[in-house]
Amino acid sequence: MDSLITAAARALSAGDPLAALKWIALRDDPPALALRGIAMAQLGDLARARELLRNAARSFGPNERVARARCAVAEAEIALVSRDLGRSLQTLKAARAVLDASGDRRNTAHAGYLEARYLLLIGRLDEAEAVLDRFDADTLPPASRVGRELVAAGIAIRRIRTEPAGRALERARGAAQDARIPALAAEVDRAARAFAAPAARLVTRDAERLLHLEEVETLLASDTLIVDACRNVVRAGRTIVPIATRPVLLALMRALAEAWPEDVARETLLLRAFRARQADESHRARLRVEIARLREAVKPLAALGATKHGFVLRPRTTGDVAVLAPPVEGDHAEVLALLGDGEAWSSSALALALGVSPRTVQRALENLARDSKVEVLGRGRACRWVAPIVPGFPTSLLLPVERLSG
Repeated sequence: MDSLITAAARALSAGDPLAALKWIALRDDPPALALRGIAMAQLGDLARARELLRNAARSFGPNERVARARCAVAEAEIALVSRDLGRSLQTLKAARAVLDASGDRRNTAHAGYLEARYLLLIGRLDEAEAVLDRFDADTLPPASRVGRELVAAGIAIRRIRTEPAGRALERARGAAQDARIPALAAEVDRAARAFAAPAARLVTRDAERLLHLEEVETLLASDTLIVDACRNVVRAGRTIVPIATRPVLLALMRALAEAWPEDVARETLLLRAFRARQADESHRARLRVEIARLREAVKPLAALGATKHGFVLRPRTTGDVAVLAPPVEGDHAEVLALLGDGEAWSSSALALALGVSPRTVQRALENLARDSKVEVLGRGRACRWVAPIVPGFPTSLLLPVERLSG
């Protein structure tokens, strides 16, 4: 590698893309094209960066597999930043295998960190953690080590484990200081502020207050019967009953929990579950059916008793009941939580992260756009969605995780 390429690479490692371009801006050989692509990515021109990296990969030729793999890793990183998640995972896995076979430990570790970051975005936490554990973080340069520790913190936060999350954020802060790149320090600061922000509301019959993540962790470790309206489960201790796909049951259970230990009138339940302001016999019959379904679903945790006016919740083994709700509620909160990272997402990437159909996400985005909660950029395949202002408090409890089960 010649001296100009070496100087440009060092400048990029230090987070100075303009200095890198001064060395190689007029060159069009494959190594220079690749470094120019990385420089343009650092400057925010992702479309030009992707084009340069693809040109570099083609110019390297089929026999230079390692160089092509490095270009593929850089392009996959751009895809992650631009939330183009369609084929990023397959590309990263293939490139990482080539780099690993060649003995390029640093770029293999970087590809692994990016793969873990992708898996974190779509809520596959076990897989993301397994990928991080496969390589030594010390093989990464400080800049990549910052990202690696932020992924580790993100995994811990979504699992509601505050102590390991705090340690990972401290390691990220130290790596950012070593890297001496202001943008990385700012990214760590944003993550730390999100970690310290209120994560949920505790709702009981007598009070309502905001909880930080550490308080949520303490509550979940207790034997309190919790209707978790963030993750759409009912839980007490280690017993968890998922009802994410049964919104009527969730609405009924939440109404009963918010009124506990008192009962809830049938008219109130009809309004909460079916929005029926003037109930007729068909509504009352449906309520009886749904109450029977709810009884069966939450049988391990609670019984539902009929009263003169309605129904009452009767926990089996605990003396307390609470509702865990998002800090700010509204329709399509999960979509807004993902957009709250400040990046521009495609509808297909949102659908992949949330595990729903693209059409479901598209309808949600259209509704949010009508309320001026999201904005659309571009058209067709280049269409991206952003949240102009982070809605209320960003909460990790609304971000994707593996399906919870008992």
